[in-house]
Amino acid sequence: MSVVCTGSIAFDYILTFKGRFKDHILLDKTHMLNLSFLVDNLKKRRGGVAGNYAYNLALLGYPSAVLATAGSDAVEYRAWLERMGIDCRGLRLMEGEISATGFTTTDLDDNQITGYYGGAMNMAGALGLDDTVGDPQAVIIGPNAPAAMLRLVRECRERGVPWVFDPAHQLPHLSGEDLVDGARGAWVLIGNDYELEMIQHRTGCSMDELKQLSEVVVTTLGREGSRIDSGSKSHVIAAAPPRVESDPTGAGDAYRSGLVAGLLRGLDITTAGSVASLAATYAIEQVGTIEHSYTHEQFSARYQEAFGASLPDQFWPPVS
Repeated sequence: MSVVCTGSIAFDYILTFKGRFKDHILLDKTHMLNLSFLVDNLKKRRGGVAGNYAYNLALLGYPSAVLATAGSDAVEYRAWLERMGIDCRGLRLMEGEISATGFTTTDLDDNQITGYYGGAMNMAGALGLDDTVGDPQAVIIGPNAPAAMLRLVRECRERGVPWVFDPAHQLPHLSGEDLVDGARGAWVLIGNDYELEMIQHRTGCSMDELKQLSEVVVTTLGREGSRIDSGSKSHVIAAAPPRVESDPTGAGDAYRSGLVAGLLRGLDITTAGSVASLAATYAIEQVGTIEHSYTHEQFSARYQEAFGASLPDQFWPPVS
């Protein structure tokens, strides 16, 4: 059984600003911002949350499938995903359209400003669970065309398929009612601390009320690790130390994949969260969301190094 990864298939332009945004914003002039940042590096990479989730699951040896719409410029990207063993029957390339494209500028504090063009992603509402693998074990509903996100929530609920609700950068385009609907009955509701605050503001729900809507609520905290709330219990997860910090873009998507893989393989929440933390750290050590790689042996050794404990044998699939 596979995890179906939904959201964008995109190309990311990643820009690095060797300064701090806060040093260039005058608080009494926020009503008329006019900012320009001279960046030091520019990279074009494969990305998009659906591709990011699926790639990280594949690295962790977990079967994954992509359900998304992309442009005719993504032929090579699809072939690359297929070479990774990812099921792409649900990845539709729309003739005459270009793939979603993001422009992300990161400062020295890992703050990010992103401009995003939806492109072919805006047509994703035409696809549903019947367009991908049968009987998925779980579905990650990532930022996508709002109609696609709401359709997938409805189909998962109707079919009893566990879903992860990850609205992320589509928060400005989802109403409070949409967010409550996505969270209600979700297996996992996830976002960074800013996004969780936005969800509370938009829905009028407190954190305690969000925990009643979803089985698990995850708040990622960057260098401070993450917090996983399940029922009355709260689990604080340490960040795995990076060997170098190159680019935080894509770390959150890697975290989500690690958490899903860990929980589906029967790990307890703290151990699954630690797997997620390490998966995210690998991502930030490279420029680009899916430029990192590792073997199972390397991941296990680094887990031991980071957390002082062995990764349970049950995490890895049996060798055939």
